Amino acid sequence: MASHRHSGPSSYKVGTMAEKFDCHYCRDNLQGKRYVQKDGHHCCLKCFDKFCANTCVECRKPIGADSKEVHYKNRYWHDTCFRCAKCLCSLANETFVAKDNKILCNKCTTREDSPKCKGCFKPIVAGDQNVEYKGTVWHKDCFTCSNCKQVIGTGSFFPKGEDFYCVTCHEAKFAKHCVKCNKAITSGGITYQDQPWHAECFVCVTCSKKLAGQRFTAVEDQYYCVDCYKNFVAKKCAGCKNPITGFGKGSSVVAYEGQSWHDYCFHCKKCSMNLANKRFVFHQEQVYCPDCAKKL
Repeated sequence: MASHRHSGPSSYKVGTMAEKFDCHYCRDNLQGKRYVQKDGHHCCLKCFDKFCANTCVECRKPIGADSKEVHYKNRYWHDTCFRCAKCLCSLANETFVAKDNKILCNKCTTREDSPKCKGCFKPIVAGDQNVEYKGTVWHKDCFTCSNCKQVIGTGSFFPKGEDFYCVTCHEAKFAKHCVKCNKAITSGGITYQDQPWHAECFVCVTCSKKLAGQRFTAVEDQYYCVDCYKNFVAKKCAGCKNPITGFGKGSSVVAYEGQSWHDYCFHCKKCSMNLANKRFVFHQEQVYCPDCAKKL
């Protein structure tokens, strides 16, 4: 921070001439007139302004002998021209800061050094409530949803490129919606065959058991847990009469004439030879190998 002094007539003397002197420049008689004595010479006020006076850096006019002068680092101002470059308040009797060849009052210096709000581009000064995200800062009331324009402030939000969305708008605009309840999936959803579900919506159609992370079977867009599929949906093996689930042992199935068998249950009625992937004879709802069929 820099302070200043009024230089006033410190480098020259102003008065009324009592003796017989002529102006050093225009040679007019100065007796009885106001004059300026500078560097050992006497001159009239007009010549002082023309040849000796400092030029004000603000208004570019001479600083007359009767004017109050302010100087700082070899620059000069009329005291009335010595103002803040931002707010134009007078600094003639105030402290100031010189920054980037500009003269600023303390208040504007603080604003000049303060971060600028991305919303209104005005400074964020001490005491202002603000929101900061990845090095960018906003006044609290300037941080708004890019869609509905409502103030997000310090609430939850979702960034999307250069935009920011409140929770409601982000859900409406970007979130996946559950195929069952059609509500937005904000977290913890699952996907099956490229369709999104809430975990609590993806359940067995019979017993409502949650199927996320569990084995299940889909039948005509209906989903069943293993137990319900076995008990209510699965075909029964014509050999052992147990459900054919497609899980684990017996995942391969033999089907013929509307009946189904586990592959390990598909064997000859007489000799018990397994006939899966082999030639067989179907006679009176029973399965026989070709040799045993000849003996019927």
